[in-house]
Amino acid sequence: MVEDNAGWHRSKTAIIPSGIEIEFLPPYSPELQPAERLWQLIDEPLVNQYFETINEIENILLERCCLVSEMKDEVHKLTNYHWPHGVTKE
Repeated sequence: MVEDNAGWHRSKTAIIPSGIEIEFLPPYSPELQPAERLWQLIDEPLVNQYFETINEIENILLERCCLVSEMKDEVHKLTNYHWPHGVTKE
């Protein structure tokens, strides 16, 4: 299992089943988790805002996700690394 190094993934009390090994990603490794780079597109309408209810946040996020799904060029630029496709730069 691969996890990032977030504190909540490093519990000292978690029981790891036999046969499971945990590998932690190195610090700041967005190329290993390309979806992490999408937060800059997703959270824009949430930054420095106050919301009365979780439903308000959910509705804004749903709208934003629909918008981001149409932003194919921006998403491609943020998440398309050459190495997952076996292409190397010489």
